Amino acid sequence: MRFHRLRAAALSPLVALAFAASAGTAVADTEINVGALRLASQAPTFIAFEKGYFKDEGLDVDLKFFEAANALSVAVAGGDVNYGTTSITGSLFNLAERGVVKVIAGSLSEDPKIPGAVILASKKAYDAGLTEPAKIAGHSFGATTAGSSFHYMLAEIAEKDGFPLDGVQLKPLQKIGAIVGAISTGQIDAWVIQPSIANKLLADGGAVKIGDYRDYDPDYQVTAVFTSTQIATDQRDQTEAFLRALSRGVKDYNAAFVDKTMDKPEVDALVDMVHKYVGTDTPVETFAPSLIEDSMRVNDGLALSVTSVAKQLEFLQKNDLVSHDVTVEMLVDPSYVTTR
Repeated sequence: MRFHRLRAAALSPLVALAFAASAGTAVADTEINVGALRLASQAPTFIAFEKGYFKDEGLDVDLKFFEAANALSVAVAGGDVNYGTTSITGSLFNLAERGVVKVIAGSLSEDPKIPGAVILASKKAYDAGLTEPAKIAGHSFGATTAGSSFHYMLAEIAEKDGFPLDGVQLKPLQKIGAIVGAISTGQIDAWVIQPSIANKLLADGGAVKIGDYRDYDPDYQVTAVFTSTQIATDQRDQTEAFLRALSRGVKDYNAAFVDKTMDKPEVDALVDMVHKYVGTDTPVETFAPSLIEDSMRVNDGLALSVTSVAKQLEFLQKNDLVSHDVTVEMLVDPSYVTTR
């Protein structure tokens, strides 16, 4: 596949402008809806919103919240939401085949140098012998839906550890909260989830760590930024403005919670901002350590691993979860950010 990296590189000043306070606005007083899930991985969106980075670009943002990636994908395709950041799923590829959505940037990713998604076993299953990922065969595994990021991660574990994917009972539970409850009570045997959620389960005794997902897929593009095809094609100034603002949120997020280069007062202020949207059922003092210690990297400049997107499509097609006519080019618009 050819993604014209020179073209993407030529447009990379967008990324540089993301960090420039003096960047001029390409739009003014434009109202947009931005979809999000209440997850720590979406912190850059909340930071950009709270620090006024979107307003700096002339964008009046209304945040819309969803409980699963598929629902957000459908909302973007239907025009109810202008931009979203979520995992790459079969639903997203199916919508791309219809010509209604485009991935325009990367977001959360695995980094071999930083703790990432955690492979978990329920306490009940662990005590019964599920002590390593290779033993997931014959057990149940939590997911939101078939074709979700959880399903893909299970497939990668199965392939690397040499057991058949169809030998695992996939349990589609629709919402992340439902999966948390299911593994805590032993209704499912295994799961893979970001450290901010996994470590709370471990601390509460609701699950046991049996592996690190980065050992299976160190280049995994966990989430991506997407919009409708119409917006990606016809509203370039608006989209570039949105990505510039979001990139500034990414820079703050990585400095505070990943690279640890930000001063403590600034970190504390960002924690308070994110806590308005994530972990609201716990005191900020309880929430803060997880965000500070358990955050995964979001790609600098919102760079996108097209290689990982292609690998995820291969899984979906191999398991007949999307049409074999779908191509990565149908989903990805590589003209906005650097790709690899």
